[in-house]
Amino acid sequence: MNKKKWMHRGVALALSAVMTTGVALPASVAEAGTESIIGAVIGGAVAANEMNQQIKYYNTTEEGRQALFKELQEKYGVYYRWDLNNQLDRIFTNLTAAIGSMDATIYDRPYNYFINQQDQFNAFCTLGHNMSVNVGLYSYLSNEDEIAVVLAHEMGHGQKDHPAKGMKRSLGPAVLASATGTVLGAIAANIWSGQGLTKPMEWEADNLAFEYIARSPYNPGATAAVWQRVIDLSGDNSASVFDIMSGAADHPSNAARRDNYAKKLTEMSGGKVTAADGVVYVNKKVLVTPAAAGGMSSAERAYFVMGNLAAAYKNGHAASGAYVDGRTVMLGAQPIISCTSGDQSPEEIANLLNNIK
Repeated sequence: MNKKKWMHRGVALALSAVMTTGVALPASVAEAGTESIIGAVIGGAVAANEMNQQIKYYNTTEEGRQALFKELQEKYGVYYRWDLNNQLDRIFTNLTAAIGSMDATIYDRPYNYFINQQDQFNAFCTLGHNMSVNVGLYSYLSNEDEIAVVLAHEMGHGQKDHPAKGMKRSLGPAVLASATGTVLGAIAANIWSGQGLTKPMEWEADNLAFEYIARSPYNPGATAAVWQRVIDLSGDNSASVFDIMSGAADHPSNAARRDNYAKKLTEMSGGKVTAADGVVYVNKKVLVTPAAAGGMSSAERAYFVMGNLAAAYKNGHAASGAYVDGRTVMLGAQPIISCTSGDQSPEEIANLLNNIK
C-alpha cells in the first residue's frame, strides 16, 4: 500500500473511531486549526495501525518471536544453573504435553523460556509465547509442583493470547491520543509488563492452569497450596511482593484464588474431599491435620493431601483399600500422604481413611 492510500485509510479509520465511539480529541488538538486536527487524526490512526502490526509481528511470526526472545535475554540477563534449567525443561515438557492434549495450537508456537538474573519473585509470559522466570522465584518456591502451577498460569495467558490483547488494551488509547507515531517506543516501554490484563483474564488463566496441572504428572493440590504459601509469607493482599500471576492492578485476592482451586479439588473428588484451616475432611469427617514440615505450613501440606485424594477418587483408586507403604499412606496406586515425625502414624491415617472413604 503506497503512502497516499495509507494516509487516506488512516483518516477514515480514525474519523470512524471518533464518530462512532464519541471519543474526544485531546484539548490541545481540539483548540488547534483544522489542518492540525486532521494531522493529529492521521497520526493517531497510522500509529495505531503500526502498533497492531508490530504486536502481530512479535506475537505470530517466527522471526519476530525469536527477535523478541533475544531482546528479553539481553534485557534481563540469562541465569544458568544446570539443576534449575533441567527442572525447567522437565516442567515445560510435562505442561506442553498436558496442554497439547486439549489444545493442539500450542505446537504452532512452542514456548521459548529461560531463567533470568532478576532477584524479584516473578515470572511472565509476553508476546510470541516468550516466557522468563526470575531466579528470585526460587528463593520462595522449591517444590516443583508449585513452580509448575506458576508456569501453567502464565501458559494459560499465552494460550489465550492475553499478552497481545492486554498490550493493545493498555497502549491503544495512549497511542491514539498522543498522535505522535512513536509506536515502537511505546511498545518497548510496555512489552515487559502485564499492563492491560484484566480480572477475567486472570481468572481464565487460573482456571486453565488447573486443567493443565490435572492433566500433568503434578499434584493438582499444588494449585491451592501455592496460594496458601503466598498467604503464609505475605498475607492476603493481592498487591504484594508476589507479583506472580498478576501483573495487572485488577486481579483477585490471594485467598480468592486459593479457594477457587480448593473448590475445583472438591469437584474433582466428586464432592468427597474438602480442606479448611489445615484440616483435611473426607465425606465431611476429619481425616488428618498434617503437621508443618519441609518449610510448608500445615495448611499448605493439607492442600497437597487434598490433591492426592482428589486424584484417587477421580482415577478410581478409592475403590481399593488404604494401606501403608513405609511411611506413606496409599489408596490403591495413589500416594496420599508421606508422614513426618509430627504427623499421626501412617497406620492410624490408613485405618481412618478406610472407615470414612
